[in-house]
Amino acid sequence: MGAPAAESVRGDRVRIPPVLMFHSISCSTAPDPHRVRVTPRRLDAHLRLLRRLGLHGVSLGELVSAQDRGQADGLVGLTFDDGYTDFLTHAVPVLERHGMTATLYVVAGRLGGHNTWDAGPRLDLVDADGVRAVAAAGYEIGSHTLSHVRLAGAAPDVLRHEVCGSRRVLEDLLQAEVRGFCYPWGSFDERAAGAVRDAGYDHACVTGDYLPGDRWSLPRAYVAPGDTALHLLAKLTRHHVRMRGAGVAAA
Repeated sequence: MGAPAAESVRGDRVRIPPVLMFHSISCSTAPDPHRVRVTPRRLDAHLRLLRRLGLHGVSLGELVSAQDRGQADGLVGLTFDDGYTDFLTHAVPVLERHGMTATLYVVAGRLGGHNTWDAGPRLDLVDADGVRAVAAAGYEIGSHTLSHVRLAGAAPDVLRHEVCGSRRVLEDLLQAEVRGFCYPWGSFDERAAGAVRDAGYDHACVTGDYLPGDRWSLPRAYVAPGDTALHLLAKLTRHHVRMRGAGVAAA
């Protein structure tokens, strides 16, 4: 689902609880070659497991802020990439049922369009009204660039356009600060992370639950369509093991 992490990071390694990465939440039985589709029933099972473990799902912005205050114990980050319309129709009802929040990462230059970066099938993306509706419902909106491009190795002008431009579009749309960023495909390097930091984002996340990076390369665990509660438990456990292996105490 993503590129390997860059070996070096721009700042100090940070303590961060587990962060889960979802994409589309859908009941569709159509082909899913990119493995982005998790059913609402399975999402419900994942959130029920978190509750049984005494954990509470929150947006990545909430998680980072709580970590800064030393109050992240018992929290798990919930993130949804690409901004599919089914976040509103299928994910939000499940999240609300469990009293949890999440971050939706939006491709700001493709609002109301489709996932043209994939070689089919075509999935609908939220439009401007959908973005406003998600934010109004209490969920965090983050940037996923303007056009879902790979940022590792990108030229400086491409980085400025995709990183800064997407933030401007979303802030103009929401009339509110957009603090979070997500690298498409997890593709980032030192220059991309620097562009995100310099653009004024408070934090950013990558793909993969490898050793934690700095504030602009936070790790996440990809949730696959067929992941059961046991798979999810293993991902949570592995995150804490890797935190300890990195010499970073998990919150």
